[in-house]
Amino acid sequence: VEGERGSTSKKQVTGYLLFSLATAVIGSLQFGYNTGVINAPEQKLRAFFNNTWMERYAEPIKPGTCTIVWSLSVAIFSVGGMVGSFSVGVMADRFGRKLSMFLVNILAVFGGLLMGFSTICSSYEMVIAGRLVIGLFCGLFTGLTPMYVGELSPTPLRGAFGTLHQLGVVIGILVAQIFGLESLLGSDKLWPLLLALTVIPAVLQCILLPFCPESPRFLLINQNKEEQARKALVRLRGTEDVSKDMQEMKEESSKMAMEKKVTILELFRTAAYRQPLLIAVMLHLSQQLSGINAVFYYSTGIFESAGVTQPIYATIGAGAVNTVFTVVSLFLVERVGRRTLHLVGLAGMAISALLMTIALLLVGVSFYWLSFNITDMSLITKGYSSLSYLSIGAVFLFVAMFEMGPGPIPWFIVAELFSQGPRPAAIAVAGCCNWTANFLVGVSFPKLEELCGPYVFIIFMILLIFFFIFTFIKVPETKGKTFDEIAREFGGAPPPPTTSVEAPPTSSSVTLPASPIKEKVPLVGAAAAEDKSISTVQASL
Repeated sequence: VEGERGSTSKKQVTGYLLFSLATAVIGSLQFGYNTGVINAPEQKLRAFFNNTWMERYAEPIKPGTCTIVWSLSVAIFSVGGMVGSFSVGVMADRFGRKLSMFLVNILAVFGGLLMGFSTICSSYEMVIAGRLVIGLFCGLFTGLTPMYVGELSPTPLRGAFGTLHQLGVVIGILVAQIFGLESLLGSDKLWPLLLALTVIPAVLQCILLPFCPESPRFLLINQNKEEQARKALVRLRGTEDVSKDMQEMKEESSKMAMEKKVTILELFRTAAYRQPLLIAVMLHLSQQLSGINAVFYYSTGIFESAGVTQPIYATIGAGAVNTVFTVVSLFLVERVGRRTLHLVGLAGMAISALLMTIALLLVGVSFYWLSFNITDMSLITKGYSSLSYLSIGAVFLFVAMFEMGPGPIPWFIVAELFSQGPRPAAIAVAGCCNWTANFLVGVSFPKLEELCGPYVFIIFMILLIFFFIFTFIKVPETKGKTFDEIAREFGGAPPPPTTSVEAPPTSSSVTLPASPIKEKVPLVGAAAAEDKSISTVQASL
């Protein structure tokens, strides 16, 4: 049986499928690049703000004002991301997945050019506006890429391919860190080019997208173009026998025909979607409130305490760990399962957060103790550095555990928890929560770190433990299941009849596609019970 499954998987993985997925993941790389690119040229940007202020007002910019302009340049990216992520559903349904990605790249080109020409125009406002537009672009792509990848991927490999989004993100961050080096594009003259470089992958993706297919699920379920959907599947799977995929999509389509299109407001109002929506939101919150961004923020201080003369290279090392363990999770997700990996990641991060707190406390205590009790400075430095490297190890372990589960899994599991109807709206809501949490952590962490010092990681440890308990109790395993099977698991519906799905649906198959509350959709054979079930469905619609 395993041999047959392996041969089937090999058939389903074609060069055309990999090309289409790689093209989509360029958007993920853009997200990662624009997330990490702003950190390296911070001092250059502050100097540019000051020079521009001098030209306009003939006096230096006040330090407080400069900090406000800098903070706005960084935080406005998340604001754009919130708006963009909330617009994913509307755009994906109106224009389709493929055309939406093409159109959104216009924002990347516009935003990149704004930032690139900011020094020529002596306008720091162009940097802020460019970051806002790029944030809008990235917010849209954090929904469009996982949606497109999930709908193109074969069911047995959906998790592995879903990890590609996060892999693109971490590669983008690593590329931004490398290009941000002073010797490359992080210099006083070249930093505008560093920010504008995002235009190149946007243009590349626009060139490649016309050669990619539209999502077969969108073609069949949303546009009722069965023949086009079948042709796209044949080319993607590399075989004429795509009856299983077509059957699955038709089953989902037949259920969707019983309900009207699900908007974001209806997603909140309908009781049937509350449990999967809660899980989707909590998984995304577990990603951002895990403290991963805070760790990257604090890592520079940790690396400096270890005596690293060039902390930027240590930060690049953390980025490399990020990338390697994302690749590891790609191979593990279909073997171990989404739920298990997410639990392992959360538990590992909680332990790492505790280790970081202990190590940072010991670094401070041991330095003073060694200073008063040992006169040989080399021994003091040796003992101090040993504990500091323990902190570095804890940071690397924290990053590795993040990429094992909380990093990649929330992006694609949301698409698995919902059927085609509510999927775009659910991805939009979850993505908006992700960006909002990202923004709140970015704004609040510096103050928290100032108030709590190394104890700040205890806050994240408590949150990680909470998310671990929630995942253990509430989150189902979706490995190897079709979208319809996952929906039935929430709804408590029996397996569909083996008769053709094109036949009129019987009363026993009348169920909402993702009903998490079993008692809301009773499925019994008695006539009175059937009437009650149908009226319940109609009322929720």
